[in-house]
Amino acid sequence: MQLEGVKPNEITFINILSGCSHAGLLDDGRRYFASMAMDYGLTPTVKHYLCMIDLLGRAGHLDEAEDLINNMPLEPDAGAWMSLLGACSVHGDVERGVRAAQHIFDLDPKNDASFVLLSNIYSAAGRWDDAAKVRNEMDYREVKKKRGHSCIEVKKTVHEFIVGDVSHPQQEEIYAELQMLIKQMEEAGYV
Repeated sequence: MQLEGVKPNEITFINILSGCSHAGLLDDGRRYFASMAMDYGLTPTVKHYLCMIDLLGRAGHLDEAEDLINNMPLEPDAGAWMSLLGACSVHGDVERGVRAAQHIFDLDPKNDASFVLLSNIYSAAGRWDDAAKVRNEMDYREVKKKRGHSCIEVKKTVHEFIVGDVSHPQQEEIYAELQMLIKQMEEAGYV
């Protein structure tokens, strides 16, 4: 882009930071985040901060991620805390996970994923009583865990797939194709 004289915009930086996060490029992500304001005069938005929180969390820099949330110039939303909570789950940081979950409970009390993640964090740490308390709190608040789903659009028709649902009219063809793909991945050594 720079060679062509094209200036990156806010969306460009969201993609760059997200790419750095998924590729584990912590130092590059930090440099690009700083470059937004210093080199391009762009003010980071909540989405840019979410990318940085995710980047730091994936890299195991949970203290820095929490500091960023607490000190960012914008009001952190539930998404910021969810990113930290997910990282706490991956890295086994129970106490920080509890703090993150509490913020989510305050900001989005019906967020089922926060309850499930906190319960899983407690379970992984062998804190079964605490995990049960979280599940009981879900029941008390009438928070129901949503089933996983995904959507795709094919020829201007949206198809939704829900975990465990076999009601799609092309279900047999879909599962046959899936089995063929799994076999090809196994043969190629990916599974």
